[in-house]
Amino acid sequence: QLQLVESGGGLVQPGGSLRLSCEASGGTLDRLAIGWFRQAPGKEREGLACISRGGGTQRTADSVKGRFTVSRDNHMAYLQMNILKPEDTGNYYCAGLRISSGSACSMNTRMDYWGKGTLVTVSS
Repeated sequence: QLQLVESGGGLVQPGGSLRLSCEASGGTLDRLAIGWFRQAPGKEREGLACISRGGGTQRTADSVKGRFTVSRDNHMAYLQMNILKPEDTGNYYCAGLRISSGSACSMNTRMDYWGKGTLVTVSS
């Protein structure tokens, strides 16, 4: 059974950076488009970024555009987060979507696989 595992969360000061990683256990990421999501306390889960199976398509939500970058290699997916703000605090999830297209990705929460999340806290 494929499972996704996030890592890289933690406490960071405003203006700082973190890089989150997502890896698969029990399988591989290469057939999945990957999305990154955030759920802040008391709020709904929101899509932040996604990347296609081949990596050639990346999309970023307006709320984090210019600060967050999604990438992937053969084994892992990443979310580079810069200029972090207190409102970026929340649980961050990677999710995988089984998709035949090598050039599409989704930030919709209707994904096939979810990790358990990693907590990011932005505070001074």
